Amino acid sequence: MDISRKLGILVFCGVPAIIGGGIVYGVVGSYIPVALYLILLYLAVGAIVSK
Repeated sequence: MDISRKLGILVFCGVPAIIGGGIVYGVVGSYIPVALYLILLYLAVGAIVSK
């Protein structure tokens, strides 16, 4: 996988981080679940990009 594809995947996953973080905060009302959501998202993206 070339560098431009990896950067594209990282940019594409920025939208779920912003929108999903807002949704999680709206539902739960706390920043702890938002942090857990972002950590899981970053781990998943890291696994995809590291291939």
